[in-house]
Amino acid sequence: MMGPLLESIMIAAGMGILGAVIFAGIGLISGSDETTTLAPLTLLVVLLGVPAPGVLTFFLAGAVAKHMTHAVPTALLGIPGDTLATPLMREANFLRNLGVPHIALRKMISGAVIAALIAVPMAVLFAVMLAPFGDMIKQAAPWVFLAAAIAIAGFSKGRLAAVLALIPFVLIIIGLQSITGKYGVKLSVSYFLGIAIGPLIAALFSLLAPAERAAMRRQTGRTFSLSPDVKSWGGFFPNPLKVLDSGQSRWTAVTAVISSATFVFSPVAMTVIMGEMVGARVKHVYHRLTTVITARNGVTEATYIAEALIPLIAFGLPLSPVAAGPAAPLFNAPPRFSVDAASGQINNLHSLLSTWEFLGYGLLAVLIAILIAYPFTMNYAHRAAAYVSRKISHEAVISTFVGLILVIGIWEGGLLGLLVIVTVGLLGGFLSRFLGFNIGVQFMGYYTAVLTVPALTALMGV
Repeated sequence: MMGPLLESIMIAAGMGILGAVIFAGIGLISGSDETTTLAPLTLLVVLLGVPAPGVLTFFLAGAVAKHMTHAVPTALLGIPGDTLATPLMREANFLRNLGVPHIALRKMISGAVIAALIAVPMAVLFAVMLAPFGDMIKQAAPWVFLAAAIAIAGFSKGRLAAVLALIPFVLIIIGLQSITGKYGVKLSVSYFLGIAIGPLIAALFSLLAPAERAAMRRQTGRTFSLSPDVKSWGGFFPNPLKVLDSGQSRWTAVTAVISSATFVFSPVAMTVIMGEMVGARVKHVYHRLTTVITARNGVTEATYIAEALIPLIAFGLPLSPVAAGPAAPLFNAPPRFSVDAASGQINNLHSLLSTWEFLGYGLLAVLIAILIAYPFTMNYAHRAAAYVSRKISHEAVISTFVGLILVIGIWEGGLLGLLVIVTVGLLGGFLSRFLGFNIGVQFMGYYTAVLTVPALTALMGV
């Protein structure tokens, strides 16, 4: 008979392995967005009743593994592995043109290993420092969400347009809630799923319009060039500290600490800013390229870890772009996890795990992801890239996730759930495409609608 602690560790390890394997594979597929993939599968894990440690390790191991293997299409094929790989493309293309994409790949994933190991303890430390203000923030949650929504919108690509777009977006959410409420259907997951696949829904509707379909048409098939496979180390598991020089290791550690502390900012923005900071301090061109791409990929790991863990541990509220997006099921996944600002009741991983458990299971998830994704990527990146680019249909993978999302939506609200997913997705997708009103802002808009607006109407006596 296993004791409760050993059983929890075994479950956590098993779910961490599952998450790392799944998302190490997904990361090889170019353009596989984090929210569209991480969020639905994490939601499924939560709704299936997996214990809290397993939910945490599944998400963290999946995120860490994905941000290692997304380096493969980015470095070897010149195609962004996902959204956070986009800021890495400039340096990746320069290094490909220099004929050393294999060097870029190794630097990127070695930086990710170092940053991930640093980010977990740093995120827990910063969360402990912020925790004394947790009760105050929970009481002020409706106004905190409003302020966070405006701030995140202001830092998005849309700037003022995104801030102003919050008003109609919030009103539409409220209107949809009123309509479904008349039929006795209370939805929450469906809104979340609609936001997650919004860009995809917008693209599908655009395809049905003749003018847009003509603009999308291509006369020739997509081609790519895959660089030769070069291995310069012995053994199966190389030492990341030997792959990087001392300066690259140092800059990766520094940027990981900084990006772990600034958890309220956009991960893409932090990746760009940290890269510029490092690049301005390295003079030699080749060394600057390899150092910047190393640090930037480390930042993709650190931001995801910190932006999920700090709000979870300190507040239990999704007060960061990652927490409001890909990590949203860790906070709010009715009927299991919920956030009720009106009563101050929080029932999610914040209330189910202690700080020490977050640290222990977080490190376990990172170690599992490293043990699976790092040697796989270092040793088999070339073969994996060739197989995925020739044999795996990107459309088929995305269709699988769409099917999963539709099943969950119908499960929650039947036909109304499906209609809400399509409506919110279509609106959010076009707002994202034309106004820079990105998914992170949309999630904060949703929380503003369900938490801030009721508090505001109560304050006004409406």
